[in-house]
Amino acid sequence: MKIAFVGKGGSGKTTLSSLFIRHLAANEAPVVAVDADINQHLGAALGLDEAEAAALPAMGAQLSLIKDYLRGSNPRIASVETMIKTTPPGEGSRLLRVCEDNPVYDACAVSVRLDDGDIRLMATGSFTESDLGVSCYHSKVGAVELCLNHLVDGPEEYVVVDMTAGSDSFASGMFTRFDMTFLVAEPTRKGVSVYRQYKEYAQDFGVALKVVGNKVQGPDDVDFLRDEVGEDLLVTVGHSGWVRAMEKGRPPRFEQLEADNRMSLQALQNAAEDSYEHRDWERYTRQMVHFHLKNAESWGNAKTGADLAAQVDPAFVLAEPAPVPQPS
Repeated sequence: MKIAFVGKGGSGKTTLSSLFIRHLAANEAPVVAVDADINQHLGAALGLDEAEAAALPAMGAQLSLIKDYLRGSNPRIASVETMIKTTPPGEGSRLLRVCEDNPVYDACAVSVRLDDGDIRLMATGSFTESDLGVSCYHSKVGAVELCLNHLVDGPEEYVVVDMTAGSDSFASGMFTRFDMTFLVAEPTRKGVSVYRQYKEYAQDFGVALKVVGNKVQGPDDVDFLRDEVGEDLLVTVGHSGWVRAMEKGRPPRFEQLEADNRMSLQALQNAAEDSYEHRDWERYTRQMVHFHLKNAESWGNAKTGADLAAQVDPAFVLAEPAPVPQPS
């Protein structure tokens, strides 16, 4: 399952995504975690120290390698230079799987040991001084989108993406890449403003969206969120001594997280699992192609000097791989 955490800056989306990742690891689920926010904080929230977090390999710096691997022998892609962030897979493309070793993971992922197991962590890369005036952060996040376009995952596997703050993911089609989007909102007018944007943009694409109320201090806060977002409110989270200790760099073992917060995390997992039952690979592929054609027409053709519509393989549908037969 592909899960996104979104919200305005300061809403707590990175903290909650890190707690969810720890919860999944405690439940022995395979997890690939992706920090798609150029303000890189997910590594620290998962327990890396400052030096370890700074040393995370940047997916944006490995874009040529990623493109070359994913291109495979796809005859519709003339060269790596003609691949853009929305390029869809087709016959001959290489696909990514959660539980495998491949050159993309070798170059871009690190194994992070949590209390209850290891997860893979990938990061889009921060915006550096050398990027000023010559790049935009969308070129960094594009590596994440390209990988998601080529990712096939099963019902008991998780890809958890900590997205860019606000509604910036609507700059491309990446917001349609997920089985479930958890929007983290504080009980304030500003806190729910991003929810309204997401709801408006996503309603035509069948995006599954649930709100996680954060920094909730009492019934009035819960009532406010319910009035503003209605049935989309899934759970609320209040003060956590465990999180405060984690932010000081001294987290207790995860099993000591408060019981009500553990229940909230289980509710998130249950909602994610329920959403997977509605996964439609044909719609998923169709939306991928839709946004590729839009990007090709608006800027991709001019940038690459190629007709990127020709990259679309009309007979190809991305799908979950068939299970590998076990020896009898």
